[in-house]
Amino acid sequence: MTADQVKQYIQGGEWVSITPEVRPGISATASGAIKPFYLTRSFKYAAGDKFECTVINYADANGKVPLVKIVIEGHNVWQGEHPIAEGAYSVNYVADEAYEVTPLHQGFADAVNQASAAGLNKWEVNVMQDVKGKAFLPFGLTEGQIYVDYDLIYIYNDLFFNGSKNVDGRAFDKPENRPTNLQVPLIRLGYK
Repeated sequence: MTADQVKQYIQGGEWVSITPEVRPGISATASGAIKPFYLTRSFKYAAGDKFECTVINYADANGKVPLVKIVIEGHNVWQGEHPIAEGAYSVNYVADEAYEVTPLHQGFADAVNQASAAGLNKWEVNVMQDVKGKAFLPFGLTEGQIYVDYDLIYIYNDLFFNGSKNVDGRAFDKPENRPTNLQVPLIRLGYK
């Protein structure tokens, strides 16, 4: 598909994780091994290259103990073909509308309360705060900057792929960190 065909195809319905997914974290064990973390993803796309992404991180591989809900809203900036596969496209997810964080577990709220952040209230379970444009060290966010995720989109046999996170835990926060492999796919619910 062309980029325009992919843009049209991904609109309508919701693209969701099939099951909880595993990712490399940014922290390591005492032996230096990267600690995994678990999550589910949900994406919605709309005209005007708008997107909404909801991620729920879990303490366990089975997704039974939710830690935090993150809702990012903004715009996609299409960058052209990605070399991973024919029909794959480099896409920047620009979080220019919202970057909402809601603790779902007291342990997560306690952990993020250890990091001071100007302009944010004390973190509480089930209370959302928008960290867009604010310094929030636990997520690597910088004051006054809009977060951009340098990723990719690829459609294959009605499955939706983004890029696989870097095995060393690096975020997609710079163009040079754009993924070079595919993440497990998402499936579409409620196509219109």
